[in-house]
Amino acid sequence: MITDLLLAIVHHLLVFILFAILAVELVWLKQDLDLARLKRLARLDMIYGIVAGLILIVGFSRVFFGLKGWEFYFASHSFWAKIACFAAIGLLSIPPTRRILAWRRRAESEPGFMPAPAEIAGARRYLHIEATIFLLIPIFAAAMARGF
Repeated sequence: MITDLLLAIVHHLLVFILFAILAVELVWLKQDLDLARLKRLARLDMIYGIVAGLILIVGFSRVFFGLKGWEFYFASHSFWAKIACFAAIGLLSIPPTRRILAWRRRAESEPGFMPAPAEIAGARRYLHIEATIFLLIPIFAAAMARGF
């Protein structure tokens, strides 16, 4: 029982941390992205990926080592909807990550380089979509916990 509780606590904290990182990325991804800001943004984006990976590890640990058992989760449409949302967010995070890394490399080789406003707006659009889909995850989690 203590294992289930600890896994649940860590899982929820990681999810909140992931959302906070996404919000900070949205704030930082704006005009005037010089090399220092791009490096900081790339580092934050890397942490975002690490936290997402930890969420998967801890989440699936809950599935296989938690009190409800894997049968509960695998039979739940809400569980699979949560997984689908998380996968969609993961896929949507790829283009902004690639842009940030490309911008950073270019800024390192071309002093004074700054991404075009349209490119920044495009990357921000992905983050907004990620954040919108992210809001569905607690809805599906609540439905799952209640047997839907």
